[in-house]
Amino acid sequence: MTKYLVTIHHPDDYDPSLEDEAMRRDIEALNDEMKAAGVRIFVGGLHPPSRARSLRAQPDGKVLITDGPYLETKEYVGGFWVLEAADMDEALAWGRKAAVACRAPVEVRPFH
Repeated sequence: MTKYLVTIHHPDDYDPSLEDEAMRRDIEALNDEMKAAGVRIFVGGLHPPSRARSLRAQPDGKVLITDGPYLETKEYVGGFWVLEAADMDEALAWGRKAAVACRAPVEVRPFH
């Protein structure tokens, strides 16, 4: 079986305080369903990009560390699941449920 990364994308101005109890229940129910189906390998939520640090190798061999994300975008990854699914169709079915539960865009991508 292939492993898939299911990422949740938040807009740059996302306000986590708007996540209500219903949303938290929906996400918890999805996590329980994934565990029961035996597809969930790992799940994690991420702090906003302001808490990120980017590292870039320099020509002199040193590594430059800067505040914030490497890319400037209008949205960022707010959380993710690593799932093991039979194929992309099964992974997309879980992705659909994630988009509904999280009320946010979702990306599904297979690992090499």
